[in-house]
Amino acid sequence: MSYDVFAQYYDALTQNVNYEEMADYLCALLNKEGHKAGLTLDLACGTGSLTLALARRGLDIYGVDASMEMLSVAQEKAAEEGISILFLCQKMQTLDLYGTINTVFCTLDSLNHLTGEEDVRKTFSRVALFLEPGGYFIFDMNTLYKHQYVLANQAYLYETEDVFCAWQNHFEQKTGRVSITLDFFEKRGKLYERSSERFFERAYPLEAIVKWLKEAGLEPRLVLESGTFESPSEKTERVTIAARRT
Repeated sequence: MSYDVFAQYYDALTQNVNYEEMADYLCALLNKEGHKAGLTLDLACGTGSLTLALARRGLDIYGVDASMEMLSVAQEKAAEEGISILFLCQKMQTLDLYGTINTVFCTLDSLNHLTGEEDVRKTFSRVALFLEPGGYFIFDMNTLYKHQYVLANQAYLYETEDVFCAWQNHFEQKTGRVSITLDFFEKRGKLYERSSERFFERAYPLEAIVKWLKEAGLEPRLVLESGTFESPSEKTERVTIAARRT
């Protein structure tokens, strides 16, 4: 899964995401746990918007993503701001760093894009391998509730000045997986050029996530409704988990 086409329009289609607020929230979670971020990794960093927001707050941070196209956009944005950030092209489940780190972030349901249980467990193990004892792994995930009742079999339309996007979801009850099909129509003079992308997200029971974290040597310290400091409810759409390397 390369997200070749999606990368071109990702920032335009996620204008509703407030990366400054997200960066403040992540820093607040670290403060709540009394953890001072040292060398930090933004895992599945995409086009680098959060990476840059955290760098502007003084974090020594670099980014990893499996899509070279996403990383190309991230590098351009960092250069425009005059911020020097290292971006590496790697898959989460085969993460291979040069040394240890003491903080890892993975946001915007990136882990849901791993549709096999073994891939999630491998990712947790790779994060734990490079995370210093006492280091923190903070990530979010879409819930089963969101997949079944919010994303479900919905269709959405997005339009910007340059592109029209038809977004269609299909929920698989048996697996908890949602297939997402994106059709892009980009203006080319008086005509439109069509391109498509298809990928999947899978939600996992919270109990399974906690179990796999512990197996990897990561102790869940906080399980919250994303964007808050409250415990998740049955209708929570996204959870944020802070786990500490034992």
